[in-house]
Amino acid sequence: MRLSRESRYAVLALMAMATHPPDAVLDSRVIASESGLPAAYLAKILRQLAAGGVLRSQRGRGFALAEPPSAITLGGILDAVEGPGALDDRCIFWRETCSDGEPCPLHFRWQELRPAIESALARVTLAEIIERGGVPLMATLGVAEP
Repeated sequence: MRLSRESRYAVLALMAMATHPPDAVLDSRVIASESGLPAAYLAKILRQLAAGGVLRSQRGRGFALAEPPSAITLGGILDAVEGPGALDDRCIFWRETCSDGEPCPLHFRWQELRPAIESALARVTLAEIIERGGVPLMATLGVAEP
């Protein structure tokens, strides 16, 4: 599965934010510096995370985690950044969109796999990602690497 750069940056930024005390409000430039991400690009992602309920935004002050890292799921992060139902419209086998009306040759397999992937994303928490040292996403989901 290929996720956008925005999703990767969101996870990295949230990992950096989780190192601070609960309810800490951080300026986007501080988050960018601590996570090693470009500040201007990250600011847009932080706004998406706030709109999606992953972060709380305080005008003029910055952002704070909306919940403890143990309650923030990878599925929630991806919904905020990629949009809800992003896995529904995206063909993981080719770069084009496929659907029931215009299926790709592996569309039937994706229909079988998608619920399991969505379930796994809903179970993986930010706390777990941090505890595992930010290991690659596939390992976090319990999927063996090739």
